[in-house]
Amino acid sequence: MKKDFIAKRLEKIKPSATLALAAKAAQLKAEGKDVIGLAVGEPDFDTPKHICDAAKKAMDEGKTKYTPVPGTPELRKAVAAKFKRENNLDYTPEQVIVGTGGKQVLYNAFMATLNPGDEVIISAPYWLSYPEMVQLCEGKPVIVQTTPESGFKMSPQDLEKAITPNTKWVIINSPSNPTGSAYTTAELKALGEVLKKHPHVWVMTDDIYEHLVYDKFKFSTIAEVVPELYERTLTVNGVSKAYSMTGWRIGYAAGPVELIKEMSKVQGQSTSNPSSISQAAATAALNGDQTFLNDWRDKFQERRDLVVGMLNKATGLSCTAPEGAFYVFCSCEGVIGKKTPDGKEIKTDTDFCNFLLEKHNIVVVPGVEFGLSPYFRVSYALSKETLTKACERIQAACGELSGATQPTVKKAGGMKP
Repeated sequence: MKKDFIAKRLEKIKPSATLALAAKAAQLKAEGKDVIGLAVGEPDFDTPKHICDAAKKAMDEGKTKYTPVPGTPELRKAVAAKFKRENNLDYTPEQVIVGTGGKQVLYNAFMATLNPGDEVIISAPYWLSYPEMVQLCEGKPVIVQTTPESGFKMSPQDLEKAITPNTKWVIINSPSNPTGSAYTTAELKALGEVLKKHPHVWVMTDDIYEHLVYDKFKFSTIAEVVPELYERTLTVNGVSKAYSMTGWRIGYAAGPVELIKEMSKVQGQSTSNPSSISQAAATAALNGDQTFLNDWRDKFQERRDLVVGMLNKATGLSCTAPEGAFYVFCSCEGVIGKKTPDGKEIKTDTDFCNFLLEKHNIVVVPGVEFGLSPYFRVSYALSKETLTKACERIQAACGELSGATQPTVKKAGGMKP
């Protein structure tokens, strides 16, 4: 195939690092190696039985045909009810769109609104797909660097500096992938005060980890706490993480009717409706029993505390306990400049992650993929036994490194505000 056959827009786009690492782990496992994958954000719990039963019932009743492009009336109604019940947000079913996962919903919004050169403010560390999707839609990612001292959260001052006449969206991901940091109600209100001064800027929330918050943290979403932004906010969520339904591929969003119609137009000419069976399952998830979430949260919090405690005992590593999601974003600053037993210098977080994979059969994601080095992301959506084994290997790997180091934290990703 000739190079000029491929669209030039793809020249800027990187493949998903997490999916590539998951594939590498699967390959090594197939070769008989005892690989532990800590790269993919996928709960290890089974989808609750009442949700699966709803999918079976839908199949038995012949609900296997096309549905309306933006989702079945039943699911759109369930989404609107969820937003009212849990977030005190009033949306009609006509203000709701359902997509094939939250990722498609986000992509539809960018495709429906971005013109060449339009800017999207993204705080780093960021979910690695945000900048790529923006660029695919010919927009410009504007990266706002955060720090451990700020809890990896964007300040009102940093937001103000990043806004230009070309800004179209700001993304707020709380709790965050990859850091697990979450904005308090007060912090969202402070960001809202800035945004109220800039009526041309729209807000896209990614609330997919809403139900996975710990230590009695109270989740809020910005349209809830800053109602003045309601008319220019797209509130995005889904069933993948909270209900352990990653493979069912259902995400959803609510916002102004005009925007939802345009997003539906994009979806109608790309994938059309999401799976009818998955939509029936998602309806049951949103309308059904929610009490199991308390047990899952408790288990995730135990796993978080285990991983944070063990990583902090590893020579050269440090991390804090995140407020939510199921990730630990760990600094490996203390191992940069050290050498492996075979004499290779650890120059970057990618070097360290490769060392963990090649010598200790541990798969983690380097921080450079999320816009900040030297860090790596660990998913603790696995059993305590598996996590203990993985962290023991990481401790052993760090113990093998030798030599003095004077590292510095560097920005990563190559994109500047």
